[in-house]
Amino acid sequence: MQEHHQGTSNMLREDVERGGGVKSRGNGSNNNNSSSSNSNGYLSTPTYLIEDAEAHYWTSWLVPMFVVANVVVFIVVMRINNCPKHLHTSFEGKCVARFLGRFSFEPLKDNPLFGPSSATLERLGALEWTKVVHKHQGWRLISCMWLHAGIIHLLANMLSLVLIGIRLEQQFGFVRIGIVYLLSGFGGAVLSSLFIRNNISVGASGALFGLLGAMLSELITNWSIYTNRTAALLTLLVITAINLAIGILPHVDNFAHIGGFLSGFLLGFVLLPRSQYGWQGRRNLPSAVGFKSKFKAYQYALWLVSVALLIVGFTVALVMLFKGKNGNDQCHWCHYLSCVPTSRWKCNEDL
Repeated sequence: MQEHHQGTSNMLREDVERGGGVKSRGNGSNNNNSSSSNSNGYLSTPTYLIEDAEAHYWTSWLVPMFVVANVVVFIVVMRINNCPKHLHTSFEGKCVARFLGRFSFEPLKDNPLFGPSSATLERLGALEWTKVVHKHQGWRLISCMWLHAGIIHLLANMLSLVLIGIRLEQQFGFVRIGIVYLLSGFGGAVLSSLFIRNNISVGASGALFGLLGAMLSELITNWSIYTNRTAALLTLLVITAINLAIGILPHVDNFAHIGGFLSGFLLGFVLLPRSQYGWQGRRNLPSAVGFKSKFKAYQYALWLVSVALLIVGFTVALVMLFKGKNGNDQCHWCHYLSCVPTSRWKCNEDL
């Protein structure tokens, strides 16, 4: 059973937008350095300021709903798992936290993350190549992102989702962030299925890496409006590198992380560009001051390239997947992206 939780645990410690900001472009010079204007800033970070007339902030409700949905699904999975019912002998081990009754966890030797059995996860929608390709259960490419291997896995991912997702939803609205989240999770599942055949995979980490990738591309496509942009870029790159590096440990589905990150990175160029400063208020400007375009030329170029790559990438990957192609046959070194064997562990093991 491949889990996603290790690749996102480091995201809990970092607010990935810390260190960069949006220029405050008001009329007064004092606006640029204001530390008390957090009523229109990004949460409590004083460096993220946009001119009040241009800024629009949404109330975040979709990300909290995603969190609630994941928690509810985990509770339902644990109820169905019913550890005491299927463990009958001491040889099989004892359920953990038996006072929880049917909600108790599997023995730690079977699942150290305090969660259900792999058989239960597989039955309820975990990603498994054979079932997706040969049993025509493509819905697993969606269902796997709502399942978690254990309570530790769930808490790590949900805390990461709150830290990253709420801020993004406040800035760009529930529609765009919802699309990034869901398509990134789907993209991660597709890439995982292409390269991993012997294990099952669950977790929202592909979608979370998609949000991280979207933050990076949003910074790039809106480069001109940020202050401290170099520091913000380096911070995001370091956080991404650390999390992807953790993904090379055994039993971590780093292909889901990579697929989600690439999907979110491209979707950020498509869905998250900001219009040129002054575009919203152009009707109030003198006729001599005109705007030929809502976005800058490089933003349009990035949009076109990203749309093309998304269409081609998803099409090729899905065709290869449902034709039963093995991604490792096309890329003989790619398996090292998900697991690097050492003297302490082996790769390609079944959990």
